[in-house]
Amino acid sequence: MGVKAQDIYDVMDRFEAGSATRLKLAWEGVELELEKAQAPAAPAPVILPVAVPASPAAPAAPVAPSAPVPATAPVPAAPAQAPAESSPADTGTCITAPLVGVFYAAPAPDKDPYVQPGDHVKKGDTVCLLEAMKMMSEVPAPCDCTIEEVLVADGELVEFGAPIIRYRED
Repeated sequence: MGVKAQDIYDVMDRFEAGSATRLKLAWEGVELELEKAQAPAAPAPVILPVAVPASPAAPAAPVAPSAPVPATAPVPAAPAQAPAESSPADTGTCITAPLVGVFYAAPAPDKDPYVQPGDHVKKGDTVCLLEAMKMMSEVPAPCDCTIEEVLVADGELVEFGAPIIRYRED
């Protein structure tokens, strides 16, 4: 009879709902290989505790930034401080996350990052990817600029409006 498209969709749905991270299946002449991305699972629980202490960070600035750093991930605390330090110095502005998602600096794990500090990019060039709900969204450069700093670690969950890349307009 052959494999029907609906059969493949059913296998994909069950794989997605299950706990397996990889599946390779040969079935009536059809080969199907599925693999779940593992990066989104780890950052999601880590970033939520960071968001909660962020509010008390304003009244007790010297105490709060040191408390979340060991309790969670050091990278989310650092970007919050970096733009604050760079803004008074007027060294650049930030590209912010247009949606909540997982930050990827490169198109694939084995590829070079889209941008690195010192790179010159044109308006509309892709500077990173954000993954949300299994969809990859390219984040474009807002203008011709020079990348000064990537503020987010690869595979890290970012909130809407969070600074992800600091740049200087050319």
